[in-house]
Amino acid sequence: MPHLVKLYIRQVIIGYLVAAAFVGMLMVFNVANLWSLVSGSPVGWLALLMLWLFNGVVFAGVQFALALPRGTEDDDNKGRRAPMPVTLSQAIPVRAQDRREG
Repeated sequence: MPHLVKLYIRQVIIGYLVAAAFVGMLMVFNVANLWSLVSGSPVGWLALLMLWLFNGVVFAGVQFALALPRGTEDDDNKGRRAPMPVTLSQAIPVRAQDRREG
């Protein structure tokens, strides 16, 4: 499996775990009276599931977006070439003028 796919799956799992903790904290602290609404309704479990699912999409996306700039987790470049530095192929002459000459 390609490295990017493994990275994506790992970050999605982490994002959904963070979303579960977030929804759990929403319920424990009874933000906006959510616990009373969820526990008092016969379809409260569906609301809870949707809250976790949609927050999971957001947290997984953010988690993956934050993981991409970090690059690979291993620094030994297994079989990969080191990145080439970007340099100019030729020096560009620049003429500087003295402003004091008038």
